[in-house]
Amino acid sequence: MLLTIIVFIIVFGLLVLVHEFGHYFFAKRAGILVREFAIGMGPKLWWRQVNGTTYTLRCLPLGGYVRLAGSEEDEEDLRVGMSVTLELNETGQVVKINTSQQPGLFTGLPLQVTAFDLVDTLTIKGYVNGDETTEQTYAVDHDAELVEKGGTTVRIAPRDTWVNSAPLPARMMTNFAGAFNNFLLSLVAFVVLGFTLAGIPTNSNQLGQVAAGSPAARAGLVAGDRIVAVNGHPTKDWEALATQIANHPGQKVTLQYRHQGKLKTTTATPKKVQQGKQTVGQIGISERLDHSIAARLNYGWHQFITAGTLIFTILGHMVTHGFSLNDLGGPVAIYAGTSQATALGFNGVLNFLALLSINLGIVNLLPIPALDGGKLLLNIIEAIIRRPIPEKAEAIVSMAGFFFLLLLMILVTFNDIQRYFIH
Repeated sequence: MLLTIIVFIIVFGLLVLVHEFGHYFFAKRAGILVREFAIGMGPKLWWRQVNGTTYTLRCLPLGGYVRLAGSEEDEEDLRVGMSVTLELNETGQVVKINTSQQPGLFTGLPLQVTAFDLVDTLTIKGYVNGDETTEQTYAVDHDAELVEKGGTTVRIAPRDTWVNSAPLPARMMTNFAGAFNNFLLSLVAFVVLGFTLAGIPTNSNQLGQVAAGSPAARAGLVAGDRIVAVNGHPTKDWEALATQIANHPGQKVTLQYRHQGKLKTTTATPKKVQQGKQTVGQIGISERLDHSIAARLNYGWHQFITAGTLIFTILGHMVTHGFSLNDLGGPVAIYAGTSQATALGFNGVLNFLALLSINLGIVNLLPIPALDGGKLLLNIIEAIIRRPIPEKAEAIVSMAGFFFLLLLMILVTFNDIQRYFIH
């Protein structure tokens, strides 16, 4: 159980971090201020500011997040009526605002805030040293810093650094980047999986290995032979060959095969092997494996495309045949899947990670408000109508989407608990 928990934390955390890093990377390139890039959740353990972005390490190892200037998740700790300390530069501009009330950060000007605008006019007003007879107004530097309640220092967010101030194509790329990174992670994981395998199955009728003393060995078959027919039924690939052999447990079969280019015929009696509730025939042969780099790369790409196609098929089925909570899975389902994958070893976990990552990428692009796909839909509408969508309307739509997703997550989690833990 402990191993499952550790693997769950690693898999879940990697999925979220890779997704958030996509938003971070393209936002920085677009000139959008990334105020914070957090690894983990909850109270901070460590932080450092570099090039305007505050990087934090937090105590709960469950993913992370980015705070983009002007986004729904971005809020100031500063409030009217709050007592703060101001640090001024040589020209009298505010370069740091301390809201944390932590002593010893820096000595500065004590101010009780009566008004502030850190977005447009870049000013802060208040009473100095408790003197409520005179309200003082101070200009705030464009790159000023704000010390939040927890002691973390972040840059203030003037309007020109906001998400919505960036060009539309840059915003669309930033919104798409999280899902793109999940697709990239999935593809890389599938390719790595291809390199961890002993070889890539070729799905051909050529034999890779023949077990010593097996029915195939007794029939004279050797590695490299091609079985072209079983009882007269053509076997052009491994799937057809395996099916024909499996259908004749304990029954003598006639095998046509090519050995060094020559067509030959032999007979063999497949052993009876129990697989679940079925009895199948086996003659002790294995599929030829391709060990080339090209085959391993192609395997990763093929698995990636197959997984994506399957997810779209499932989504299409949900639309055409009706929605069911059993079609969805939340953290509980991911944990249950992690337990099964862990039992299969490293390759099982790697395959599970790849499937989850492409799943997360596709689901995030669904046109649901509060998801990246919902934001992209608003971007597309803005491009069509050729004017920005009113911030109030965008906020209402996003809030509605958030509550919808929250309700859906509660229902899915409850359903998952019943499915996996209550029988």
